[in-house]
Amino acid sequence: MASRLFSSLQLRDLEIHNRIVIAPMCQYAANEGNASDWHLMHLGHLAVGGAGMLLLEATAVEPAGRITPGCLGLYSDENERSLQRIVEFIRANSKTALGIQLSHAGRKASSRLPWQGGSVIDIRQGGWRTMAPSAIPHAPAEPPPHALNVDEMRAIADAFCASAERAYSIGFDAVELHAAHGYLLHQFLSPLSNHRTDEYGGSLENRMRYPLEVFAQVRSRWPADKPLGLRLSATDWVGDGWDIEQTVAFSRRLVELGCDWIDVSSGGLSSVQRIVSSPGYQVSFTQRIRKETGARTIAVGMITEPRQAEDILSSGAADLVALARGMLNEPRWAWRAARELGGEVHGPKEYYRKPPSRTRGIFINARAEFR
Repeated sequence: MASRLFSSLQLRDLEIHNRIVIAPMCQYAANEGNASDWHLMHLGHLAVGGAGMLLLEATAVEPAGRITPGCLGLYSDENERSLQRIVEFIRANSKTALGIQLSHAGRKASSRLPWQGGSVIDIRQGGWRTMAPSAIPHAPAEPPPHALNVDEMRAIADAFCASAERAYSIGFDAVELHAAHGYLLHQFLSPLSNHRTDEYGGSLENRMRYPLEVFAQVRSRWPADKPLGLRLSATDWVGDGWDIEQTVAFSRRLVELGCDWIDVSSGGLSSVQRIVSSPGYQVSFTQRIRKETGARTIAVGMITEPRQAEDILSSGAADLVALARGMLNEPRWAWRAARELGGEVHGPKEYYRKPPSRTRGIFINARAEFR
């Protein structure tokens, strides 16, 4: 039987050659939002690994939306030029589909780099004002964020649209909106961070309103033939917080608005979260969303082995699988998966030297080594 992992998937006019996704991974290596040589190396070597799609890291839609001073942005002409160089390099050397994750950090912005401790940077020390649905800090010791008014919310929605338009001009195949891990859109969804008393707070319908408005506006300005997805956290892992039942309701609405995939993660909103993790620990969330809403889903989280990925897809739990740390540990993971499962991958001609001796997977013959 043919491998499900190495079957293609059509998303609008985009064909993804296999079901392997390289998940967004923040590198904290940008300068004023501009991609650096590190990004060229990091993304370039991942792009030639044979995955069906590569999603760039969380990319801020405005300077105040960066998590750290080292986070990538797509809000200026200089940002756009720096990413253009990387996109052109990948296009010249890889057949992987290329997507970008657009994000706003909200109250989790203005933070030090992870290897500097990740704490909030005071404005007097080069930080910037953080913002959120309500003036509730991420952790008790942090200063409260600015509570956004409706005009400010509309301006941020416009910034998401403007960044998507820049992504189109650069040549990205797809966009994913970041509504997970405690960032701004997730902050509106969760009752732990959203205590508003207007039409954007209180009931589930009201808390979903702003993320759905942002998605709908980006969908209207992102080309109709190109896919648009969204990453969400299926649960806050905190009692009385955002949970899988609310996630399913939100996902139904996203499908109605034309969402092409839902990338299912969890956590990140609260400093008191209690995550129970194990291999594939988020797959049950992905499966439920797919079954109850009809959405295409991406499973992510401690997926490390080819057979594990194949079983997730074959069972109907997800349409794609995403790897992050696994790809850092083994950038050619897709090659190993092809050998084990009998699949084929795209790869650079520079890595092919002589007819292979193996008889399965990428080692079949000169043409099947790298299609």
